Amino acid sequence: MSAQLYPAAKELAKVLWQHHTIYRERDGGMVIRGEHVQRWISLGVAGTRGDVRIRAGLILDGGTTAPARTETVVPLAAGTAELATACRRLLADLTSAAEPPTPTHEPRASKQRKAPKAPKAPRPPKTGRTRGRRIATWIVGVLAISAVTLYALASYSASLGG
Repeated sequence: MSAQLYPAAKELAKVLWQHHTIYRERDGGMVIRGEHVQRWISLGVAGTRGDVRIRAGLILDGGTTAPARTETVVPLAAGTAELATACRRLLADLTSAAEPPTPTHEPRASKQRKAPKAPKAPRPPKTGRTRGRRIATWIVGVLAISAVTLYALASYSASLGG
């Protein structure tokens, strides 16, 4: 069955796209890539009755393929015309799924929209005075921790009899 997929894929590719690339998958299926439309079609064996599983997906930036978004099963004996029809239907579904949804005009939607936020006022540049206060605060904190540590060590040393 997989030997019959290559001729079918070759004919199908000619019908679908003028510019295409055909290659074999690891499982014996065939892939038709249409780089100019950023889409791919995959033909694979579906069961033992001579059916072909057709999947369609997107080609992402950089040439990698996204997982299949649509899929159908068609008998291989149906011919190129029916396979092409099924592929065009999948590609149309794929195109409509890839487009952003159109906004709906509901009365509630306009009420729920928030007004755009006003830009924040720029902060005044930091002066040397605030930086100096921050450094002084750190120094006082370190000195306090050091004093507590020295007191604890002195108490511990005294309790040992030293």
